[in-house]
Amino acid sequence: MADGKRPFWMHQLVEYILGGALVAAGLQSHTPLVPAVMGGVIMVHAAITRGALSAFRVIDRKVHRAIDPFIIGTTLVAGLQPWISVANPTRLTIVAIAAVHFVVFVGSSFHERTKQPKRAVQPKPAVQPKHAVPVKPAVQPASGAAAPSGDRSTEIGRTAGRVVGSGVNVVRRLRPKDGA
Repeated sequence: MADGKRPFWMHQLVEYILGGALVAAGLQSHTPLVPAVMGGVIMVHAAITRGALSAFRVIDRKVHRAIDPFIIGTTLVAGLQPWISVANPTRLTIVAIAAVHFVVFVGSSFHERTKQPKRAVQPKPAVQPKHAVPVKPAVQPASGAAAPSGDRSTEIGRTAGRVVGSGVNVVRRLRPKDGA
């Protein structure tokens, strides 16, 4: 982050926390409608935006950035409005959460990293000393096995799966049969 702003996943996390705090404030209040609705709106807004902590990934971060000031303003108006009865401590909580949400909005980065196309990684040939005995791999791929993808983590996962499968087969062969 060259601009010194917080990553978007932190923004989402704080929105979940603020929404949960508003819902909790509504549960503790004699007038729960306004804080509970605003908390739900904030949490749903965080959940539908594409990001690390997204639940549904419906809208882009740019759209989230455009909607955030509206939600912050609506939360502020909901805390200050005179039409629906809200207890004064709850009203203060709603306004404080709107202020915190504004500070988080200003300090957040909404930049999405563009994914680089994956390049095929060529494995480096192993250099063995002249006196070394060639070592066969512990697990030989089956004749119908997939060709190596070049992705190291995929290869490690496949190898681990094969090792575990071989170990299970060995244990099954060594175990006495019940019916014999």
